[in-house]
Amino acid sequence: CHYCDFNTYLLREGGVDQYLEALAQEAALYAARDDVAGVEFDALYIGGGTPTALGPAQLERLFAALAPLRLRPGAEVTVEANPGTLTDARLAVLRAWGVNRISLGVQSLNDELLARLGRIHTARHAADCYRRARRAGFTNINVDLMFGLPGQDLADWQRTLQEVIAWGPEHISCYSLIIEEGTFFGELHAQNALPLPGEEAELAMFRYAMDALGEAGYDHYEISNWARPGYASQHNRIYWLNGEWLGLGPGAHSQWRGERFANERLPQVYAERLRGGQPPVAWRETVDQATAEEDTVILGLRLRDGVDADAFARRFGKSLDEVFAREIARLLELGLVEWRGSRLRLTDKGLPVANQAFQAFLRERV
Repeated sequence: CHYCDFNTYLLREGGVDQYLEALAQEAALYAARDDVAGVEFDALYIGGGTPTALGPAQLERLFAALAPLRLRPGAEVTVEANPGTLTDARLAVLRAWGVNRISLGVQSLNDELLARLGRIHTARHAADCYRRARRAGFTNINVDLMFGLPGQDLADWQRTLQEVIAWGPEHISCYSLIIEEGTFFGELHAQNALPLPGEEAELAMFRYAMDALGEAGYDHYEISNWARPGYASQHNRIYWLNGEWLGLGPGAHSQWRGERFANERLPQVYAERLRGGQPPVAWRETVDQATAEEDTVILGLRLRDGVDADAFARRFGKSLDEVFAREIARLLELGLVEWRGSRLRLTDKGLPVANQAFQAFLRERV
């Protein structure tokens, strides 16, 4: 896609087999570690790239590779899917291996905008894919949408959002377009050749999503995410609560037992390290308490419930007010945050400028 800066590669002959073999080796390495062997994970998220670009037999191998890592009973198991690649045969494999949540990368229901984004599907493909997932028995479906797209106006956004609401998914994510360096859109933007809607139009789209989804019965539980009661993403909540996770695959990031680390980005290098019996980690750092405190507040403020001051005190042995008294006082004065009982949360005024609030909690290091 023209906006995507993820660690993605074109499928090539033999490349998928090499990747799946290496993934199985990495999962086995983790499963043998003392700090992982007894863990039952709360969620499994198979993201992209496009996992559903794999054929049914390859998907079988993917799940078999991950089998040594144990999930708790009832764990959320999500697979990202591109509407242009999700067939009945692939859906059958996902169901057989316990996937209970599908995340569809729809983005828009305007074919012109989809082509501009570099997506391979059409609006008809997206609707057909949603219905196909329902027929296959999936009762927890997320639809990813994007706003602030080149050439998009408020009326187009309203049409897309209302049609997706009419489908009835359990979860809807609405993300504003972020221009990343090193992407095709990044190059166009640097040349002033990307006709973006502008800040006021983008804010109007966000406000419309808040109103329309709220009226449709969705809970706005995180800045970019809405869910029917009981369908908030458990996987994403682990991030926003600054929890722990293991990431497997080329370029995957982890936060585990007080450390952050990332795998080698190139699939060939990643596979070579694992063939030699070595973890494929490219870099590793220790997360000190000051960083963990900042991250807990910044990530927690993404949740509409905000940061739980009691949980913060239990985790760090200091109160939220004690650690961030000056920062909180300034944001309260600006009207960007508020206290709701023991929770510090963004106000409606603070939501559109959340990054300004987040930056206030980044302290200078001596």
